[in-house]
Amino acid sequence: MKLLPAAAVCCIVLVLLFDAARVEARGTPSAQGSRNQWTSMFVFGDDFADNGNLPKLKRGQTPSESIGEDTTRQWSYPYGSYLSSRGPTPVPTGRFSNYHIQSDFIARILGLTEAPPAYVLTPDQSCDPSGMTFAFGGAGVHTVSKSAPTLDAQVNMFASLVNDGVISKDQLHRSVALVAISGNDYLSGADVDHAHLSSFSDMNTYIAGVTSEIVKNVERLQRLGLRKVIVNNLHPIGCTPLHSSSNNYTSCDLLGNYGAALHNSNLERLMGRKNNAHILDLYTAFTDIVNHASRGLSDDAKKFNRNLAPCCASAYDNGYCGQRSPSGERLYELCENPDKFFYWDEMHPTNAGWKAVMKELEEPLKEFLDREYVP
Repeated sequence: MKLLPAAAVCCIVLVLLFDAARVEARGTPSAQGSRNQWTSMFVFGDDFADNGNLPKLKRGQTPSESIGEDTTRQWSYPYGSYLSSRGPTPVPTGRFSNYHIQSDFIARILGLTEAPPAYVLTPDQSCDPSGMTFAFGGAGVHTVSKSAPTLDAQVNMFASLVNDGVISKDQLHRSVALVAISGNDYLSGADVDHAHLSSFSDMNTYIAGVTSEIVKNVERLQRLGLRKVIVNNLHPIGCTPLHSSSNNYTSCDLLGNYGAALHNSNLERLMGRKNNAHILDLYTAFTDIVNHASRGLSDDAKKFNRNLAPCCASAYDNGYCGQRSPSGERLYELCENPDKFFYWDEMHPTNAGWKAVMKELEEPLKEFLDREYVP
């Protein structure tokens, strides 16, 4: 991935410097779900919510410019290595974690078993009763990767199914949407390369453009008939292991977090008091957990003894979790107990991490879901 021009470095460092099995029909709502019992969910965004849309390398296939080993790792061990009711053998499912991700825990709040099936794993001209996941790992509102459709393109896929009648009005009226954009637009190599960032004003303009695209697509989803839309704000980028590694995983990078705060301020201003939409405050939940906030945290959020270090990390510079040599030698290190680590790899939380985050956000989310729809 090429580096940004030198003139842009001082601005980009203030923003975000990081590189970023077929699912059967889901269960029906349970007593743990929201009072309104939403029965369907449509998911848009990036690797925080992708459950199988990014393709895996086929046998004998070699990585290309658009599909590399680092963007197919979620289909291989140790991804999906959490042992549970699946049995004694780990089953990678295309999720960027050791088991469940954010969308799975939101699905549980709705009363579903897990997130709805991935778009590319769903037969043509069909939609699971539980909904569909359009999120692709590495996606953004701008073009970040050739293998990851932008948020706008994902909404186009959804709109096509709605217009063709594959997704019925009845299902739409029982559905919740999640928009999970986690900062890939601020990567070196994304369209930020062409933004000519040379001042704080340029940086603010670029961030405003990213957040405007998010809100534009929220409004599109509402016009297409979705009754409730959940929108992630940006998590504290500077606390991810990719950034905290420079401090030996002892503290967050304040400049990265400042960039995330600018993004969130813009998003909140543009969203305003939009009816039937809710900003999910990942920034506060992540920050409270990694900082061991003294009061108000759930037991799930208090159990991490490694808050900034990853459970799975490359043993080499520029490597990644799950990387192997051509001979099959493991080039990464794996922790013994992922449940004690908040982060799984350089960017994504563990199953336990996501569980703790969504536990912190569950009550305000349920309050939003239980609120009457405003036409």
